[in-house]
Amino acid sequence: MRSSNPYNRRYLDLLGKKVVTFDGAMGTNLQLLDLSAEQFGGEQTNGCNDYLVISFPQAVESVHRSFLDVGVDVIETCTFRSNRITLAEYGIEHRVVEINKTAATMARSLADEYSRGGQLRLVAGSVGPSGKLPSMNDPELSNITFDELADVFREQAVGLIEGGVDLLLIETSQDILEVKAIINGFQQAFVETGISVPIQAQVTLDTTGRMLLGSDISAVLTILDGLPIHAIGLNCSTGPDYMREPLRYLTSSAHYPVSCIPNAGLPLNVEGKAVYPLEPKPFADTMTEYVDKFGVNIVGGCCGTTPEHLRMLVDELSGKAQAVRSITSIPALASSTQSVPMRQEPPPFLIGERLNTQGSQVFKQMILDEKFEDIVTLAQKQVDSGAHGLDLCTALTERADEGKLMVRLIKTLSNAVQAPFIIDSTEPLVIEGALKTAPGRCLVNSINMEAGRTKFDRIVKLARAHNAAVIALTIDEEGMAKTAARKLEVAKRIYHLAVNELGMRAEDLVFDVLTFTLATGDPEYSTSAIETINGIKLIKKNLPGVLTSLGVSNVSFGLPAAVRPVINSVMLYHCVKAGLDMAIVNPAHITPYSDIGEKDRTIAEDLIFNRGSDPLKSLISHFEKSTLVPEKKANSIKEIEALSTEERLHWRIVHRVKEDVEKDIDAIINRETKKSRSEVAVDILNNTLLPAMKEVGDKFGSGELILPFVLQSAEVMKRAVSHLENYLERKKGISKGVLVLATVYGDVHDIGKNLVKTILVNNGYDVIDLGKQVPAETIIATAQAENATAIGLSALLVSTSKQMPLIVNELHRRGASIPVLIGGAAINRRFGRRILQTETNEFYPGGVYYCKDAFEGLSVMDKLVNNDERKILNDSVVREAMIELNRGTETQDAKPVFDQTIALPPAAKIPSPPFWGVKVVKSMPLEMVFEHLSLNELYRLSWGAKNTHGEAWTKLKAEFRRTTTPYAERRLENALVETTSGIWILPCPARSQ
Repeated sequence: MRSSNPYNRRYLDLLGKKVVTFDGAMGTNLQLLDLSAEQFGGEQTNGCNDYLVISFPQAVESVHRSFLDVGVDVIETCTFRSNRITLAEYGIEHRVVEINKTAATMARSLADEYSRGGQLRLVAGSVGPSGKLPSMNDPELSNITFDELADVFREQAVGLIEGGVDLLLIETSQDILEVKAIINGFQQAFVETGISVPIQAQVTLDTTGRMLLGSDISAVLTILDGLPIHAIGLNCSTGPDYMREPLRYLTSSAHYPVSCIPNAGLPLNVEGKAVYPLEPKPFADTMTEYVDKFGVNIVGGCCGTTPEHLRMLVDELSGKAQAVRSITSIPALASSTQSVPMRQEPPPFLIGERLNTQGSQVFKQMILDEKFEDIVTLAQKQVDSGAHGLDLCTALTERADEGKLMVRLIKTLSNAVQAPFIIDSTEPLVIEGALKTAPGRCLVNSINMEAGRTKFDRIVKLARAHNAAVIALTIDEEGMAKTAARKLEVAKRIYHLAVNELGMRAEDLVFDVLTFTLATGDPEYSTSAIETINGIKLIKKNLPGVLTSLGVSNVSFGLPAAVRPVINSVMLYHCVKAGLDMAIVNPAHITPYSDIGEKDRTIAEDLIFNRGSDPLKSLISHFEKSTLVPEKKANSIKEIEALSTEERLHWRIVHRVKEDVEKDIDAIINRETKKSRSEVAVDILNNTLLPAMKEVGDKFGSGELILPFVLQSAEVMKRAVSHLENYLERKKGISKGVLVLATVYGDVHDIGKNLVKTILVNNGYDVIDLGKQVPAETIIATAQAENATAIGLSALLVSTSKQMPLIVNELHRRGASIPVLIGGAAINRRFGRRILQTETNEFYPGGVYYCKDAFEGLSVMDKLVNNDERKILNDSVVREAMIELNRGTETQDAKPVFDQTIALPPAAKIPSPPFWGVKVVKSMPLEMVFEHLSLNELYRLSWGAKNTHGEAWTKLKAEFRRTTTPYAERRLENALVETTSGIWILPCPARSQ
């Protein structure tokens, strides 16, 4: 049946008007009919529900009518397994089109019959999985290519479209790569039939929130987001309750309508039969909550749902309008299991460069020897050292099978590492094979205009078809753009072609602004680093939404090996300040900017910014005199010798030096002291190790350190803590309480969490450490099962800290009152105050307690296990939260914050303030500002003198004062600084109020 309209919009039009209700389970309702083998068409097809549309259509029709009678908007065809792979199990794979067309024609006829009284009924073509798992590297389950799989579903879609469906529904998907292949097959079917219909893609997640092969909901959305789908959602597997957090994520992040079609609860095995326990009323209530609270657009039922489930759901949704959703999305890449933001906080996104045959001799030899197990280890080392993505290149002059090697490499790595891939090739066929093999969302490296449009268009279209982002080099027919203006000119041309003509999104474009080596001394390239830095600024300013990248090490190519880390690090630092989003680096060849000595840094910046008469000659001369050892390293031994043992241990952590950490700890422990060894060990933790990691965190936040160096410091810290535990004495006796501890989902950093565990265990608490990347459901379920005293949550990144309010809200929804302790570099005390207030505008009764370090965590736990102190602590955080949220205290309906009586008499005189509320002082004399600066805090906290003491401190303070005095005078004289301050006067409640 061909529609006169080449694009059937009826489903999208309906979605624009109301919350759409799908039908319930086909399979489990057919089972209730207790059909015979004859009704299934004989023993060969016995049990094949899909074949009933031919052998006994009355059964399928009765199920359709039962759901249409209760008022659903959409019925699904009885074709869940109607593809040639699954039908081959019954020997009827040659009847694919016939079965699908017959099923769709039947459903179409019934939907048209029931389209009355102003209610339009529509038909969804049900498409289930093939049973293959193409993402795996398995000889049986993955022995099918992407193109073969796409053709399987092209064939099924043709039958459904010709039968008259209004949309194609991908259901119960287990492998995200298969979903990509299905969508590709559908596009082929649209061309073949001349009819296009919307596509709704649904995956199934287990109770931990992951697909069968580990994809979480963030990965699912990132991978599918740029593909030609029209709705996204979840179905099957669990009941609606386990879908809560994935749905919360989808409805806040997806620009598509979101569907929720769950089972009637998790199935129970009762006397060999699957029984679905969730009754119609709680099913309908939960689904209605998702519509009202989250803005779910499409609802329905999967396994175990009956007409009564759907009748109640239709009744509860009657007259309800779709909720307005607030969408927040950021550009991301994805591995097969997780999404990784392309804009890191702080930048840059680090692309590991070692899996490249053009740049790594070690990797090249592994490829030539086909040692793929060793490659997995190499890849994991890059991820462990901080790489957010992995650059893959298999081009070899010794072999002509680049494409086959790329496919094998991706197959090997896809289920072994949790980092997305950057496909590095100049060959369109290699890129195409890679995109058809990789389950995740990739970045293609690269496109340019050197050869005109033919190759450019081909690669961009491949990227569009597979939802890949692309790195675009600023190269055109005239060659590499050398000036900032030319870089912008080429970038604008590429942007116009890719976005305006070929349909890419701005955030799919990552411009590599190119840098050239400064080692030649050629005057033509003397300002090339400046042009690169300015090019980054121009592109970011003039092409909103795009990202930028750089192969940083090119800037130092040809310079002595000892010099290159300095140049690379300084160049990276300034590029990131200019707006660089991504960097292709080997962290082992980068020196932290903060570690570079002042003289080295000045010499490097002279070269990069072309300062002086001959900066290259000055640089080479400087490092020759230093025997090619950077200044900071040359002075390291002298620095260490001059430090106290505690300062030396602090220095080792900040500078990532593992050697002799244990020796320093032993030296401190074994001094003559009145304290016990355990007390000294606690002092080391409190006064040396924690401040060291705080300094590392501060430098990370300011951009002085990139992520790999933070992780290296964390490794030194782990080593120190592990050795220190030999001296810590576990307090004996009954456990004081139980803390369930976890790094939140999406975050792989655990040094802070591990410190909390060490300190609490050695102070009498039982700690259940759930590890890193822990889903909210696992944390909550464990805490409830273990009757936890409190939950401890850690996060390093801003993006992952969002898991914390999610967990607090879910605890509140379940009626729990378990205290939640939060900590990590990404958050602060104000964050804790804000998330105490739940989505229902109530304060979470268990309390949310920000702990700046492990010792504050211990202090909070000690108060929580004392009922009197717990109440005081909880009242205090509630009061702080009320002030933070500007809610005041007098209008709060809850019980008074404080109910203790104070034995102090009233004040004899209470002064009247000059005003109430907020007053802004727009101009304040600079003399007053400088007069009241706390110079000690400025020097110690902001100018790096935190751990300087004694004579060194006196000398440094004098030096700093010499610097600040003329600086202040210049500012006063030239009025270069304007000051604004605020005064806030509010009534303060008495404790006895």
